[in-house]
Amino acid sequence: MEEIEVKKVWFQDDKINIETVEGERRSHPVKWFPRLENATEAQRQNFELSAFGIHWPELDEDLSFEGFFTYSKEAVSS
Repeated sequence: MEEIEVKKVWFQDDKINIETVEGERRSHPVKWFPRLENATEAQRQNFELSAFGIHWPELDEDLSFEGFFTYSKEAVSS
């Protein structure tokens, strides 16, 4: 997969959302990530973007951009 460049990350309706520079949007339920689900709004907003994903230093949580395009609910429930 080619490099994914994300320009926006936000939380809405119990989901974490990303938007790429090309305008593609993807989301995952926050409940898939207990550290994010149990975090305060301030902790959720304290993230860093890298070439590969999103990192929350205070929560020690990392999500890859690629995962937003390849991860599915079936993978979680099996």
